[in-house]
Amino acid sequence: MLFAIPLLIIPFALYNLAMTGLFGDGGTAVLDSEVLAVNMLSGTTWTMAFGDLLIFIALVLLFVEILKATRPGSRALLDHMLSMVLFVVFLVEFLLVQGAATQIFFILMTICFIDVIAGFAVSIRTAGRDVSIGL
Repeated sequence: MLFAIPLLIIPFALYNLAMTGLFGDGGTAVLDSEVLAVNMLSGTTWTMAFGDLLIFIALVLLFVEILKATRPGSRALLDHMLSMVLFVVFLVEFLLVQGAATQIFFILMTICFIDVIAGFAVSIRTAGRDVSIGL
């Protein structure tokens, strides 16, 4: 059951915790706060904001979710259903909550949508290979 929980709930929770003020003053200003700065060989400074870090985490977790979709069994079906529920929660929050109407949240919601679509596509593809047609 624990493996069926969609991992994209982590950036969703981090975003909402940031909006409530756990990582600073709260609100959308937290998304622009600098998390990392690296001096490059070219002489410029590359910075990563908190919102960029959330997107990076979500993309890494999307890769893991797609890998999870390749395993057969009933757990995969539960995983897809919970991913769909998470996407619906993302969508409802994006439409109804003022702090969620940002580009960062929209990209996170899009990543969650890709997880849902890719999960079903991978499962259908692998299920087609499991079907024996008697040849």
